[in-house]
Amino acid sequence: MSHIAQLNVSFVRNVIGQSLTCSPSVNLLYGENGSGKTSLLEAIHLLATGRSFRNSKIDLIINHESDEAVIFAQLGDGSKIGMSKPRRQNHQLHLQSEKQRNWDQVAKLLPVQILDSASFGLIEGGPKARRRYLDWGVFHVEQAFLANWRATRKCLANRNFLLKQKPVDKNQISAWDVELVNASNLVDLARQTYFKQLVPQFDGVYRALGGSHVENIGIEYERGWDSDRELPSVFADNFRNDARYGFTQNGPHRADIFIKAGKSKAVDILSRGQQKILVSALKIAQGRLLSQSTERQTIYLVDDLPAELDSENRAAVMNNLIDLGGQIFITCVDRIAMEESLKSCPQLTTFHVERGIITA
Repeated sequence: MSHIAQLNVSFVRNVIGQSLTCSPSVNLLYGENGSGKTSLLEAIHLLATGRSFRNSKIDLIINHESDEAVIFAQLGDGSKIGMSKPRRQNHQLHLQSEKQRNWDQVAKLLPVQILDSASFGLIEGGPKARRRYLDWGVFHVEQAFLANWRATRKCLANRNFLLKQKPVDKNQISAWDVELVNASNLVDLARQTYFKQLVPQFDGVYRALGGSHVENIGIEYERGWDSDRELPSVFADNFRNDARYGFTQNGPHRADIFIKAGKSKAVDILSRGQQKILVSALKIAQGRLLSQSTERQTIYLVDDLPAELDSENRAAVMNNLIDLGGQIFITCVDRIAMEESLKSCPQLTTFHVERGIITA
């Protein structure tokens, strides 16, 4: 099981230099708003993925007193991961002291999921968030997916570049279409296969969270072009529009998940509280599927859950997360209220965070 045994964070926002010996089960970070709790979750997410879940501009995480943020983790199996992010320079990522060109191997070792207020944009937001959610799962269970996904990105970038040229060179575009179609079909197949496995997991978790009283909730995969047509004919029929707008309008980059209540969008039917339960079920379902498919456990970063759910639903979500058997980092302001939701936790380690200083 992948879990963080030791975490060192330096100059990430207001966390200047702190070290945590972490529980493989639940780690509760409590303190006032602005104390640095979320910054610790952000550091874990950044180390695991190369991205912040709070801001797309990574330089903003670097404390103003330093020109570099540094994050280090030792895992339960002894693996060591470290990264530094100098201001206005590229990151440096190391796994077992070997420099990494990208996050592929680290992301496999640290499969992290964030559950916070922004996560509920999975229902309310656009397709990009839902594609990222889907592709996270496919990446972790299908070894060839990343290479095929990257191939589609490369082909689309070249195709879109050519579509913007005047006059448009249709022969050059057709040459890129051959590779794009092949990679797109492989990406679509991997997504479909994963999604078929995800649906029953989601249904089970949603019922366990008490969501079954909302009838006809379901999720459907939409691949990004007509389900009854082959992609070459779609490209051919839409060539003029693609050339007009300088952009490929159909393909795997337009894939989406339709989250429905009956025949309507769930966001139009469900209350805010019901949406939160649904999103929690989607996130937990991926953790279940990952552990069943790979025998690895998802690391959940749960930011200020009490503010998002009432006490009953909060306890239900935490119980389901704990049942997964993986590692959880959770932040809160009210420690006592949160501990009430963690009664089923076999091992709880608490940390008090105040002005970026952490005490066990």
